Amino acid sequence: MPPTLLWLLLAFNAVFAQETLPSQDNVTDYAPATNVECPDLSTSSLLREWSPQNQTLHPAETAYVDSRFNTTIQSAWNEWLNSSALGYNVSAFQGMFPKVGIAAPGGGLRAAQYALACMSGIDARNASSKAAGTGGLLQTASYMTGLSGGSWVLGSLVFNNWPTAPDLVYGNGGNLSGWKLDLPFVSPDGDDVFSENNQYFYGSILWSVISKANQGIDTSITDPWARMISYHFLNQTSRDNFFTNSTAHGAGQLWSEIPNIPAWQEKTMPFPIVVADVRPANDNSTGQLGLSPTVYEITPFEFGSFDPQLSTGMNLTYVGTHLNNGKSENGSSCVTGFDQAGFVMGSSASLFNQIFDFANNELQSFGGYDSQDSNSLVYVLQRQLRSVRTRDDDVANWPNPFQGIKSSTYEDTNSTWLSLIDGSSNLENVPYGPLFVKARNVEVIVTLENSADDPNNWPNGTGPLNTALRLSTLLRATHQQFPPIPQTPDDWVSTGVRQRATFFGCDPTQSPPEYPMVILLPNAPPINGDNPVTNSATFTLTYPLLFTQLLMDQVHSNTISGFTPNANTPDPNFGLCLQCAAVDRARLKTNPVTPRSSMCTQCFKQYCYDPNNPPSESELPNRKLIFVDPTPLGLSKLTGFLSTNKFKLVGGLIGLVAFIAIFCGGLIWWKRRQDRRLEYEEVNEYHDDADTMGLWRGQKQYSDLHAEQYELQPGR
Repeated sequence: MPPTLLWLLLAFNAVFAQETLPSQDNVTDYAPATNVECPDLSTSSLLREWSPQNQTLHPAETAYVDSRFNTTIQSAWNEWLNSSALGYNVSAFQGMFPKVGIAAPGGGLRAAQYALACMSGIDARNASSKAAGTGGLLQTASYMTGLSGGSWVLGSLVFNNWPTAPDLVYGNGGNLSGWKLDLPFVSPDGDDVFSENNQYFYGSILWSVISKANQGIDTSITDPWARMISYHFLNQTSRDNFFTNSTAHGAGQLWSEIPNIPAWQEKTMPFPIVVADVRPANDNSTGQLGLSPTVYEITPFEFGSFDPQLSTGMNLTYVGTHLNNGKSENGSSCVTGFDQAGFVMGSSASLFNQIFDFANNELQSFGGYDSQDSNSLVYVLQRQLRSVRTRDDDVANWPNPFQGIKSSTYEDTNSTWLSLIDGSSNLENVPYGPLFVKARNVEVIVTLENSADDPNNWPNGTGPLNTALRLSTLLRATHQQFPPIPQTPDDWVSTGVRQRATFFGCDPTQSPPEYPMVILLPNAPPINGDNPVTNSATFTLTYPLLFTQLLMDQVHSNTISGFTPNANTPDPNFGLCLQCAAVDRARLKTNPVTPRSSMCTQCFKQYCYDPNNPPSESELPNRKLIFVDPTPLGLSKLTGFLSTNKFKLVGGLIGLVAFIAIFCGGLIWWKRRQDRRLEYEEVNEYHDDADTMGLWRGQKQYSDLHAEQYELQPGR
């Protein structure tokens, strides 16, 4: 049987199985439940509204953050701070320690690996970090935000019970199987998308997405993308079961069920928030957004926004429900299970509106493909997507729970659906927004900055600059302001702040401070002059294990080392300096104010950004900026093409295009077959054919399949 026919057979049987089998830890657990009885809306609302001038947090968020802050976090501060070396009487800071948030920006798999390695450098569970004095900051964090690739590492940490970085990325030989980044996202069995293993992988992905569409819910290319993310970042997937369906591969794991995770119940994880942008209903462009569209956040309790034009949150458990003026459009009928963890992470990383746009103009410049090849691929992609279009194929489709409210300010008040796209689409690649919300009162923000802003894939302040502009114009009533920073990308380069740890906001002029302390831990070349491997292209979606190890080791080393001006050696005091910055806001709360210690004064002189006396890049000699591929076979030739694209999330575009074509072809076939449901005798004939070829080890009825539906040969 030809591979494509086999794949289509699996697609049809997937529909049949969805209608005959109850969900039992199956990939079809990706399907939301519809026609669920809503809560009594006469006594409680699914929406929580507030005014920009009178913000409130969800009561469950407040309860978790406050309880953890007063117990776990207080202990973490006392364990981390070296009071004798800092020169402070830490006992005077009890009950006054600052509230800390961590921001993990976007950037594909580079961002996920960078953020995790950077977190290992501030994790008290890491021996080298603890010895350097940096390990412990992670344990003091009340919040963590993620965007695009940063949301992948955040979701992975949360749904794997907040493990250490090495256990999460490499596996622990037990319940953690690692990220398996050497298996490509789009074609995990290699470049041949028609190989048997790839075909079975695509069949499983399609089965999941069809199960959602079968519930009458619009899907898009973000759905298979979300399922691919789940295979790597959620639990249940190992190398042994990757191409089988012996588990659900993360399907059925819900963002609203995070409070059931042991690490949450033990109060060892910060409060997680994922950020996504929206393409307004009246905007048909595929380019980058401006700063005015609403920015959404997804917490374990709510989907909503603190932007002044909306200032509303929706109960996350029922987020798939169409509401109008706060009421279910289907009477008492609601939807649950829409908030799939993979779909939440995929929505924050849904950059397909950009991919489709630049494919028309840039694909032919991809090395190894002539214009005829690229034109044919683009044509197939567009034709197939037009044929199966339900609403918007290139975004994450979310039912709009805010329809009919805030009509004078909310741009999507008349929209039935929301078109969520990548959280960096408005050039805010760092998910700062939730951490600057006034009601959260975050006083220290740690930025794991790895944005690929320049041609060599290093950050240059583009994200912070755009956030600072949005805060000072659109969000002045609802958010804290950004502390003083270099005013242009060129200034970020010339001052050198993008190449070493920097503290912004060291000397506020008001009490309480008018802005938080922002600790920047940027992706930067090795301080010892080694070749950099951490500035890989955002498009890269395959990382050999050696590459991952070298990247993470290099990031970890930079994180714990700080810098020594005009030298290529680590700063032996950087751990203390990081403690000085993190705890400084507590000093300002004492009465009288505790003077800054001599140790911290020395640290701030070296690491703080002073706009009146800015530092210089010349203090950072012998840094190499050009990426050197540690596994050059096949990767280096991508650099030229990938580095020229501003929006670069989805690597392996050629494989992705091929997958989309196959995926959409299957959907076309499925839709046509939907009108011929009574002709199931043909299915039995196909089962016999498959059995004759030994593809399912003699299993003739698809309804008997569950543990290993797509096994290809005996013994797998």
